[in-house]
Amino acid sequence: MECKMKLARNLGRFELQKLGLVAIVGCFLLLSPTILTMSKPCMDSFSNWFKNMTLEDDPACREQEMSSCRRGMNASQEEDLAGAKQRDARRNDSKLESRSICDVSGPRSIVCEMDGDVRIHGNSSTVIWITSSNTNQRNETWQIKPYARKGDSTALLSVRELSLRSTSTRDEAPHCTFNHSVPAIIFSTGGYAGNMFHDFSDMLIPLFLTSHQYHGEVRFLITNMKPWWMKKYQQMLRHLSCYEIIDFDHGDEVHCFPHVIVGLRCHKELNIDPSRPPTGYSMANLTQFMRSSYSLERQVISKVREHSERKPRLLIISRKWTRLLTNTNQIVDMAKELGYEVVVVEPSLGMDMAQFARMVNSCDVMMGVHGAGLANMVFLPTNAVLIQIVPWGRLGGIARYDFGWAASNARLKYLQYEISLGESSLLGQYPRDHPIIKDPLSVHKQGWVAVRDAFLYKQNIRLDVRRFRDVLLEALRHIHQ
Repeated sequence: MECKMKLARNLGRFELQKLGLVAIVGCFLLLSPTILTMSKPCMDSFSNWFKNMTLEDDPACREQEMSSCRRGMNASQEEDLAGAKQRDARRNDSKLESRSICDVSGPRSIVCEMDGDVRIHGNSSTVIWITSSNTNQRNETWQIKPYARKGDSTALLSVRELSLRSTSTRDEAPHCTFNHSVPAIIFSTGGYAGNMFHDFSDMLIPLFLTSHQYHGEVRFLITNMKPWWMKKYQQMLRHLSCYEIIDFDHGDEVHCFPHVIVGLRCHKELNIDPSRPPTGYSMANLTQFMRSSYSLERQVISKVREHSERKPRLLIISRKWTRLLTNTNQIVDMAKELGYEVVVVEPSLGMDMAQFARMVNSCDVMMGVHGAGLANMVFLPTNAVLIQIVPWGRLGGIARYDFGWAASNARLKYLQYEISLGESSLLGQYPRDHPIIKDPLSVHKQGWVAVRDAFLYKQNIRLDVRRFRDVLLEALRHIHQ
């Protein structure tokens, strides 16, 4: 049965509080002194009735709005959830001063938080925050693009700009179509969506950082929503929110929330800094969450004995357009000689993420040329090995920043192989005295676009299997320890 909201009547928070007070007083007057000891259940009953009055009066309908992600919470999570509900109750107190914080200090994102009465009208790209009369932030406006790549004008071109407006006059705000009791997070799936590195670096890891504290009791509103993107990452999204996602860009309804976050917290490329807020989270927490979301079997690699019947599994991430490994067959043969079982896979935009995650998780070692496919390391079991092959062009620092630090923080063994000039196709494209060959750093001084075009878009790799053999042997030693 599809849950449908009643549109007959919407009550403001102040009206609800007055009615709730009358109901509670009536409850006390009608009950005998003996039954007065049951006053809290009576108040809870009226509170729940008012809270759910905009839903069809059907328990099954109310339950459908929440997924089964609430079930199976441990005691700590239950305590956190109870604390969150108490905080929500305090926010509804009219004496609590509303607040808004737009944090522009983050290196990657701008995040605005609003407490109190927040109303969201998607069609108008407007978020309206009704402030209390004694706050200093009245009748102000902020403009924000809720995508965690601050300053990247190319990425932000495809991100919808939202208007955040504060007002102390309730009459100026649109009436609520739907009243929600949980917080909301607004973000965009525009930008570089579809590139797996950016899917995780710009959206999924920031979403984990911003929402995981709510243990599913949070609602997502997405602008620039892409159905194929939602389908690809649906399992992760379902584990972060127990509620149906709202398409911010369509529908004329006004959604009202007690707390709203616009934008996602982001620390750095594909990584989490435990010292930055929200503190206490790390890449190890993220990878553990990913394995749980996709019900992956292996949490930690089991040590493979040298003479064991089970061979260590090596996954080679293949590429189609740029930075190809042109002698993959030779690499496979050499790895098999060392005792590996080898799997070669090329990730695609339309791949079944759950199936691919299981395949990655079954491997002990994953290797690939610097590129988006290495982001699949989030599915590897703890203590597995990630080998990044770095193209020619003095890209070692960039490669380590994009994937190396994240891998180490996720408790993976990280190995970096920087190719020699003889392993690069660039040697056949340019004379030896060309800056791309002779002085790569001079290209770096021209900016990122020059580096990308010269060393990432126009280069393929033919590995020296004898030289690379030592890297695979080092990975084996790690697995055998």
